[in-house]
Amino acid sequence: MAHPEKIIIKGLQQNNLKNISLEIPRGKIVVFTGVSGSGKSSIVFDTIAAESKRQMNETYPAFIRGRLPKYEKPRVDKIENLSPSVVIDQSRMGGNARSTVGTITDLYSALRVLYSRIGEPQVGSASCFSFNDPSGMCPECSGLGKVMTLDLSATFKPEESWNTGMVDLSLFNPGNYYWKQYAKSGLFDLDKKWKDYTEVERCRMLYGKDTPDGPPLHKKVEGIHNHLTRLLLNRDRSTASETIKNRMSELIAEEDCPRCHGKRLNEAALSARIAGYTIAEMGELEFTTLRKVLSAVTDPRAVTIIEGMVATLTRMIDIGLPYLSLNRESPSLSGGEAQRLKLVRYMGSALTGMIYIFDEPSTGMHPRDVYRMTRLLKSLRDKGNTVLVVEHDKDVIRIADEVIDVGPLAGRGGGKILFQGSYAALLTSGTITGKAMEERIPLKAHPRVPREFLPIRHASRHNLKDVSVDIPLDVLTVVTGVAGSGKSTLIREIFARTYRDQVVLVDQSPITATGRSTPATYLGFFDEIRKQLAKASGQPASLFSFNSKGACPVCKGKGIVVTELVFMDPVTTVCEVCEGKRYSDEALSQSYRGKNIVDMLSMTVEEAQDFFQESGKITKHLNAMAAVGLGYLSLGQPLSTLSGGERQRLKLAKNLDKKGNIYILDEPTTGLHAKDVHKIMGLLDGFVVKGNTVIVIEHNLDVMKQADYLIDIGPDGGTAGGQVVFTGSPAVMAAQGVTITAKYLRDSLIN
Repeated sequence: MAHPEKIIIKGLQQNNLKNISLEIPRGKIVVFTGVSGSGKSSIVFDTIAAESKRQMNETYPAFIRGRLPKYEKPRVDKIENLSPSVVIDQSRMGGNARSTVGTITDLYSALRVLYSRIGEPQVGSASCFSFNDPSGMCPECSGLGKVMTLDLSATFKPEESWNTGMVDLSLFNPGNYYWKQYAKSGLFDLDKKWKDYTEVERCRMLYGKDTPDGPPLHKKVEGIHNHLTRLLLNRDRSTASETIKNRMSELIAEEDCPRCHGKRLNEAALSARIAGYTIAEMGELEFTTLRKVLSAVTDPRAVTIIEGMVATLTRMIDIGLPYLSLNRESPSLSGGEAQRLKLVRYMGSALTGMIYIFDEPSTGMHPRDVYRMTRLLKSLRDKGNTVLVVEHDKDVIRIADEVIDVGPLAGRGGGKILFQGSYAALLTSGTITGKAMEERIPLKAHPRVPREFLPIRHASRHNLKDVSVDIPLDVLTVVTGVAGSGKSTLIREIFARTYRDQVVLVDQSPITATGRSTPATYLGFFDEIRKQLAKASGQPASLFSFNSKGACPVCKGKGIVVTELVFMDPVTTVCEVCEGKRYSDEALSQSYRGKNIVDMLSMTVEEAQDFFQESGKITKHLNAMAAVGLGYLSLGQPLSTLSGGERQRLKLAKNLDKKGNIYILDEPTTGLHAKDVHKIMGLLDGFVVKGNTVIVIEHNLDVMKQADYLIDIGPDGGTAGGQVVFTGSPAVMAAQGVTITAKYLRDSLIN
């Protein structure tokens, strides 16, 4: 008989799981551990979360179901005692330039109502304070707070004529299409140097007119300024190609709107004040200050609104986000910050009996702040909910009521339940995770001493307070500090842009690729695999591409067939002809060393290393993937299914053999088991040996211990941060440092 106090799972074979059965206690904090790719997410996200949501969706009418996300039934014999689930993951907040922390948390909506009720002078309804509404937005910038301007000062070469390449843009190079249109127009002296052009001639070149407001002179001469404005400014930049984006960064200057000065609102909205603040000024206050200001407002008309806002702000502060403000643009939030903001939405909920599912909630958190997260996980549990956590961080694992360790290895070498029990029992279990929890990493024995530096001078962006610091070359530097201290601003924005020609940024952002992209296509060795098959079979290489000749004629290489059913959910079925393999029978009939193209794409990196060992062009890339801890990935796995940490490591694999670069990595240990942290650090150390500079932004104390040099930003987050509070070796920080990070570094050497 099923026990209602447990979630019962029997015969689970999802992804790499080996027909497992387990019982998960309800009303407890259960942490799932194991190496990356062991099967943790297959249990928690692909099975429990997916089946919970799928069954919830089935309770709605067909009309509503058609507008809800679709979840496939997991490969499991039986699941019992499920509850509705809430997934709080690390996917970054979407949104555009109009999306802010205030809009996504609804705090700004409450603030607008507050100003419409008690703001002086009275302006109007709440919509009059919205920068997304015509009644409130600044008419000059349409509520964006920024205006884009083209800066073409460096585009024209003073000593060159039209015939000799006056315009430093490929579109207008001599002989190209647009160059010919201008040359044939008769409007210009083609041998006259730019420095000798009259004002009228320059106006013709830039605007196609004798004066900026005059009539067009020729139907094919738009003017270079107008042409680039249309191409770069008056289009959806999110869909622009990388080439266009790179050109934009060079030619476009973004400035505060001259009318609203970046405040997004019109004059009427900015005239109303509460406690001496306009709504734009309130939006710029850090949460701690904003809570203080709102708490001091005593107007009886505002009591209910302010109580709700103060309660939400308190939860934000308690979860480690005291440094944020309502006006912070949501695309600028890290994955960890986004996850914590999502969590706040549920902290005030009166619902009980739910399943809350977290994906590495400690990501992006300084050790000082991890306890805040664990306190919130406990409060969710104590309300009568079940909390399931996928995590690698020791401080989160140790608060678990029960730990479930999955492994032993990744991919096909994993998928088994190795241990289930208390944290104390895990330490003596003998599993890879248990051993890693017990291990204490020492400080690097012989750190390199930097001899050369690149300077940053007077950096004042965001919360940085006129920072000047020297970044060492040819060593492994770790930049530390609590969340919101200014690490990313200093390194990713100031340093990376100042030295952009030397910097390779290896971050966790999505890899720009099609839905059919795989590790093999991204790293460029899929063509070589197809060549091997073509050579062995005497067939053209295109036969082995599911985007070309080799595609299944029924599903066109997609592997699935979608049948629309008008008023009901569309039915997605695996293609009956190719059985989801995406290839035609002809392509599948050809083989190389006993394997066809589908067999090869199904191989993990580790399996492929043995299979392709005679092909240096392929094994070079496979070795790189194995070196960055991705040996468990299959060659044909869609890139869209990779986590942020996996994407970052794949980008790292692409740059493995280069030298003379400055590599910047943002939290490279995200998603990594403690065992693999040593491996990635050894890899980064190898980058330095090869003649590169490596700069890592990181909270992980084991990473700090293995650095040559530390730069600590602080002393705290937000306005209390923005200063360099320590530079030097880890040993010096542990011995002499008086910063928050130094305290936790010392503690980690003892505990």
